Amino acid sequence: MADTSPTSPGPEPYRVPDADLDDLASTLAKTMAEVRQHGVILDRLGSEPEFTGSQPPDGAPEAEAADGKKADGPASVFILALGGEAYAVELAALSNWVNYLFLPVYGREISTIRPWCAHWHEHPEAVARLHALWLAWQQFTDTEAGLSGPSTWHRDHLDQTLAHLRAPDGPFAACTTSAARPNHRVLATPAPEQSGVAA
Repeated sequence: MADTSPTSPGPEPYRVPDADLDDLASTLAKTMAEVRQHGVILDRLGSEPEFTGSQPPDGAPEAEAADGKKADGPASVFILALGGEAYAVELAALSNWVNYLFLPVYGREISTIRPWCAHWHEHPEAVARLHALWLAWQQFTDTEAGLSGPSTWHRDHLDQTLAHLRAPDGPFAACTTSAARPNHRVLATPAPEQSGVAA
């Protein structure tokens, strides 16, 4: 026997008040960044060789290896320590944060005393400093950081990073000094001295 009762309409869609959309967008951006970070970690863990012996490869006792942090995750979260696809994924996530959150809020006007480079991702020092700033932002904007977390991030991380990045002799010293005259040049770094090498 077929059911001839009229079908009831579906549930009313959930509506978010306009005032809460910014908070929701910020939470979504943070969640997406965490998912990317987890993807990088999973890629890194998947590419590491599996060890099957009873001793760790470096010969340390098993108890010492259990105490070490290496078993808990990657050896470093520092972007310059990453390579290949892991670096590319992390740089893409960092670029989203820099372009859509950092620069619109903290970009300020470009001048000779506050240079900036649109190709910041080609300056290793800038990548390293911005990545560290982003990691700190993730930590200090989390609810676990407490109510003073954002203030601590501004004081201890943002102000220091901006002072170094946008200094007249910083990594962008040879780059853009005017929005009307874009310029990009990575300054050469001193070559390491070769000592005691026989020809």
